This record gives sequence, structure tokens and C-alpha cells, in this order.
Amino acid sequence: MQIQSALRQLYPQPGFVFHRVRGVKTRNKLTGLDVAVRPRRGASAVCSSCMQKRPTYDTLGVRRFAMVPLWALAVTLVYTMRRVDCQRCGVKVEAVPWATGKSPTTHAFAWFLASWAKSLSWKEVGRRFGTSWDTVFRAVEHAVRWGLEHRNLDGIRSIGVDELAWKKGHKYLTLVYQIDNGCRRLLFVAKKRTAEGFNAFFDMLGEERAESIAFVASDMWRAFLSVVRKRCSVAVHVLDRFHVAQLLSKAIDNVRRDEVRALRSGGRHVVLTKTRWLLLKRPKNLKRNERGRLRELVTMNLRSVRAYLLKEQFQHFWSYRSHGGASRFLDGWTRQVMRSRIDPLKKFARTLRAHRRELTNWFLARGHFAQGATEGFNNKARITTRKAYGFRTYEHAEIALYHALGGLPEPPWLTHRFA
Repeated sequence: MQIQSALRQLYPQPGFVFHRVRGVKTRNKLTGLDVAVRPRRGASAVCSSCMQKRPTYDTLGVRRFAMVPLWALAVTLVYTMRRVDCQRCGVKVEAVPWATGKSPTTHAFAWFLASWAKSLSWKEVGRRFGTSWDTVFRAVEHAVRWGLEHRNLDGIRSIGVDELAWKKGHKYLTLVYQIDNGCRRLLFVAKKRTAEGFNAFFDMLGEERAESIAFVASDMWRAFLSVVRKRCSVAVHVLDRFHVAQLLSKAIDNVRRDEVRALRSGGRHVVLTKTRWLLLKRPKNLKRNERGRLRELVTMNLRSVRAYLLKEQFQHFWSYRSHGGASRFLDGWTRQVMRSRIDPLKKFARTLRAHRRELTNWFLARGHFAQGATEGFNNKARITTRKAYGFRTYEHAEIALYHALGGLPEPPWLTHRFA
């Protein structure tokens, strides 16, 4: 089979013919293929403004369009562009079906690069396929824009919202995910961690779709709580378990740090040196030598040890099956903590009391959506930022996150997947 025949079957272009293939050599070594394209006999050119067939006005110079590589050879479509005489738009350059505007990249090559960019960094994709970082970004952007235009937002029942640090200086993005058991994807990215950014998601979704949301998972950020009460009041609002555990771990670590400083200032032996992870890890995750060290610590009358024991006691909260039982346990545990004279834990207990309703909603929503999906998505988002070696602008960050996490649709034709 000739290359022209393969292209006709894999990548047909209505009104055009692949009619000649020429090898390109560099230092007597075959490095590429130039595929000449000509208009099919009798086929009229199409105006690039109104997309209507018009008579030819004249021809321009030759343009080259990068195609999907074949056998490690760069493939280029070579075509002499025509101009049309359009009664509505004037003299315009014709539209060609394999590329848009002045782009030197075919649609097939753009989708090919975008598919590889899900697995490799953009820089590595450009290096492997002989193109630039900017070309890869434009390919990913093309895939994301097409996917956002063609995605279906119906049937969203559960969402999770969280922030992601993407630049130094406390620069945060607001990320909204769909976390239904049968569908998990990134739905929306906002530039700031504000109520305005979260409101923009509901504006995009529309009032009818917003009213169908039954569950919302978030942390305790005030802006998120206020927007959910305003725009999604009928939904069951659930505090994300990961963030509750994170706040408790920070409280335990603050107790340990305060006690280390107190022991040092009193000239006493600091037994808490290198014990941070002993106090923060779950017992089942400790190594053998760490278990022995922890047993020694537990025998000492230290505030850090009392805080650790209260932390382990709180883990029983998540094992309850009923909303009522969990509520009674929470009331008893917070009362015990408020009498403990351990200030960081008392602050944590007051936070739980302030968000008691959202916290106990966790038991009403159990099993109705993927409750660990939000933090799982955030971990993938952090990997995406590292894989991209940082972002030049917010636009680059937004495009990369949608591309990696959005679960966006692709065109039905599969040409960009061959190679």
C-alpha cells in the first residue's frame, strides 16, 4: 500500500487529493516525508470567513503543515494556498479541512501531541517529536477547548471543592470536581480562592443543574461555606474527612513543638526529639522500631502523649454507622478535650463544634459519592504542576489541569492515535 492510499483511508480530506510523496534527506539520511496536496479536480475553494464555496481569485505561496510522524520520520503536508473571491467577505484565503487559520500544525498532529502530553511533560513531548513547548501547549489548548465545548454537564449529583497552591506567595486556584461514584472529573477552575471564583462555577453550570446537586464536599474555608448555603442550599454539605484529619494533625504537632520549647527553656532532657511522625502516624503504619519508641513515650506524663491519645480516640468517630451515635461521641469527645488544658486541641474542638452539622453530615452522605475523590484529584493536580515544571501564566495552569483531570471527550475519528 502506498503512503497516499494510507492517508486517504486514515485521514480523508474532502475536496483534496494526496498525490505525491517525496523523501527529505539531511546529510544523505532520510529524515522526513513531504506529502504534496492538491485540490480535487472540479472542487471549489471554501471562504475562511463564511465557510461557503467561492470561485478562486488567485494562488499564494506554498505552506507546510506538520503531520503525525511515521516510522520516526517527520511528515509534512505541502499545499499551495488559494484565495477566493467572496461576494460577502471580499478576497479571502481559503479554508482547509486539516488545519485552522494560520496554524502550521494539522488537527491530527495536534491531537497526537495532546494525547502524549497526558503521559509526558510538555517539554519532553516537544523533544521527542521535534517540536517546541509552545506547539505542544497550543495542541493541548486545542484539545481542551474542543472538549469543553462538547462535554455533557447533565446529571451531576455530587461535587467537591478545594484549593490548590500553584504559585509562590499564597496564590491559590479553586478547583471544583464531580465526585459521583460513576463519574469523577474536574469541572471548573477559578483563578482565586474566593466566593466570587466559586460563584462563577454555579453561573457556568446554570440554575437548573445547580438545583439537582445533592451532595457537596469541601473544607472549612468560609467562602466555600457561604456560597454553598447561598447557591446550593438543598444539598447535603459534607466536610471532607481529609481536611478534618489534617487540622487534627496540625494541632498535635503544635502541642509537640510547644512542649519541646518548654523542655529546652527549663533545661530538661528533650525526649520528644524526632518524634513528630511517631505521634502523627496511624499505629498500623508504624515500623517495628517506631512502635517500641512509641511505647516508651506513652509511659511518660507528657502533654504531647495525652494529645496523641485523644487523637487516636477521635479515630473511632469515623467508625460509627449512625448519625445519632456519631453526634453523641463528638459531643463527649469535645467536652473531654475542652477540659484537657491543651490549647491547640481545644481550638480544634471549637472548630468541630462550629461546623458540627457539616461534620456529622458525613454519615448521612456515606456511600452516596466517592468521599475520598477530592483529595485524590488534588494529588493528581499537584503531579500535573510538577510534570509541567511550573506554569508561565494562569492560562497554562488552567489548560493543563483540564487536560489531565477533566475527562474531556475527543473527536470520534482516531487518526491522532495511530503511529
